[in-house]
Amino acid sequence: MNVAALFAVGVQALARNRTRSALTVLGIVIGVAAVIATLAIGQGARAAVQAQIRALGANTLTVLPGTITAGGARSGMGSITTLTVEDADAVHKECPAVVAVAPTVRTVGQVVFGNQNWSTQVQGTTADFSIIRQWPVSSGVFITDSDVRGAAKVCVLGQDVVSQLFGTSDPIGSTVRIKDVPFRVIGVLSYKGGSGFGGNQDDVVLIPLTTGQRRLMGITYVNSILISAVSEQQVDDAVDQITDLLRQRHRIRPGDNADFFIFTQLEFAQTAESTSKVMTLLLASIAAVSLIVGGIGIMNIMLVSVTERTREIGIRRAIGARRRDILFQFLIEAAFLSLAGGALGVLIGMVAASMVSQIARWPTLIQPSAVALAFGFASLIGLFFGYYPALRAARLDPVDALRYE
Repeated sequence: MNVAALFAVGVQALARNRTRSALTVLGIVIGVAAVIATLAIGQGARAAVQAQIRALGANTLTVLPGTITAGGARSGMGSITTLTVEDADAVHKECPAVVAVAPTVRTVGQVVFGNQNWSTQVQGTTADFSIIRQWPVSSGVFITDSDVRGAAKVCVLGQDVVSQLFGTSDPIGSTVRIKDVPFRVIGVLSYKGGSGFGGNQDDVVLIPLTTGQRRLMGITYVNSILISAVSEQQVDDAVDQITDLLRQRHRIRPGDNADFFIFTQLEFAQTAESTSKVMTLLLASIAAVSLIVGGIGIMNIMLVSVTERTREIGIRRAIGARRRDILFQFLIEAAFLSLAGGALGVLIGMVAASMVSQIARWPTLIQPSAVALAFGFASLIGLFFGYYPALRAARLDPVDALRYE
């Protein structure tokens, strides 16, 4: 018998028990659909986080104040205030791998316009902030060096602040109050979206660095220094140069811990990548369990089929069918069940991923490699669990099979 004939006989045998065959396929369908959907959600989330991190600038570095030990007790990161504007200026002038520097201070304040008010994050910074963060204004102008030098009472609003205070009105030229200090709105930032770590980047007000230090916070230090390296390839060089310079400026002796930390967007990207991979693998592994359950179902139905068709097997052997013909026939039936379940599972998984994306507003990304992996794994499951029943059928003694009632 050729393969086509074996396939036809197998399909006819499965069609005689449609309900049982459909229930057997259901396990494979659920397994494949779950794998496709979970991989799509995991890949989509990873792509979204990576895009947000890249949007911050792959060559961006952040310098934060470090830790301090007093009386034997060690405080956490940011517990000291060692970073200054002078540090930022020195980094800009003396580090060849650095192209832009923006010292930053931040606080939370109530922003008031007319009878509307909104609590938001207020950041004091410089003109280079827009370059480093790749964040242009959608209308108006950004903070200038003259605004910083003169501690001007001007501000640039994020999109969420504009919608909360002004609705659809144009805020340019209006005056808002931040901690009872009047500020003139000179610009509106373009839409930025989520940060990838929770929080909303558009819920912010930017003011000149000196204005934030003197009029809102009463400090002389800065909370962080944003830095842009010349290129992504020179990020490591920039880290080394900044580290050496700040250790020298802060008089930190060799072997002593630095009083600052330097983080790069590449580190964030790598961390997010590894975390996302682990979570995606975990979800896919859990979903793959249902594929194994589906394979056990195939083995069960094939063993039952061998028992029910013992006389048929005996007759086929008696009229000349070889053992490998019987083996291939039952393997084809198992493969048909797994392939049909795999194809239907892929379709349902893609629909489920699309529904999750539309209803829950979660990013999803269906990759051809994920579809091929799930479909191929389902096929292997079917063949693996179908081999023992097929082998058992092929090894039946023709005489004993003919006597079976």
